[in-house]
Amino acid sequence: MEFFEGTEKLLEIWFTKSKSKCTADNDLRKIPRDVLDYILDLVNCKILSTTRTRELDSYVLSESSLFINKQRLLIKTCGTTTLLNSVRPFIEAAFKFCGFDEIEDVFYSRKRFMKPELQKYPHNSFEEEIEYLQELFGGGAAYALGRLNGECWYLYTLNKPVSIDAPDQTLELIMTKLDPEVMKIFTKEVSSTAEEATQKSGIDTIFPNALLDAYLFDPCGYSVNAILPKGHYFTIHITPEESCSYVSFETDAPTTDYPELIQKVLDIFKPGQFVLTFFANDVSLIFDNFTYKNFYYV
Repeated sequence: MEFFEGTEKLLEIWFTKSKSKCTADNDLRKIPRDVLDYILDLVNCKILSTTRTRELDSYVLSESSLFINKQRLLIKTCGTTTLLNSVRPFIEAAFKFCGFDEIEDVFYSRKRFMKPELQKYPHNSFEEEIEYLQELFGGGAAYALGRLNGECWYLYTLNKPVSIDAPDQTLELIMTKLDPEVMKIFTKEVSSTAEEATQKSGIDTIFPNALLDAYLFDPCGYSVNAILPKGHYFTIHITPEESCSYVSFETDAPTTDYPELIQKVLDIFKPGQFVLTFFANDVSLIFDNFTYKNFYYV
């Protein structure tokens, strides 16, 4: 069976203005569609479908997802995409079309690739990715959490004592060694449509009030973007092949009851192992419920 790298590269950029407050004209959703298409071509992916609400634009990509709101851009891509090629053109577009002249914060993260030797520049190693990002931003901080010769999660962020002043908390579950029977749901052999796969798996029960945009690939593979009330989101991406099975779940939904949500997701996919990451700033809903108020938790 052909190998596919389900492991995703995740990039999140927050924009602001350096000398004045942001206005209605400062909005990342003003970046034209043809400019987005051009940038995504540099990454080696394309837009498959789009969903918009008053607070959030959601794009299902051929390799994962893109979310854009007023001041934040979040993109995650899998396979051998070259995600970091989008950083500079996104910054230039944010200045040209939206009037943003300052980066409030940047987060780039990923799990260790299953087959890193298949990746393309600048993703041949985390050291190479750090060097690429440092040339753009300088003064960033890079972390490797876990075993360097086993399960490992990498993070690069700007080294700022205080950055985002809006409430922000994000949960990500990265699951591997998935139950083969569950993974069969996300094949055209078992499910004829994305909606059928969504219902059979129980994904539609995670947040019943979500606006879902799902895509079932041929012959297998699945992605869903979901917009939640007040512009929050969740997204799921599935590589079902048994030899390289991979599922990611991510949400910025504000809640203080993560154990129930985490268990619901694990019960749906039944992974053999998983990595959990959690980010929260000091104005987020959950911050006061942590005994140790570090910037990130793994």
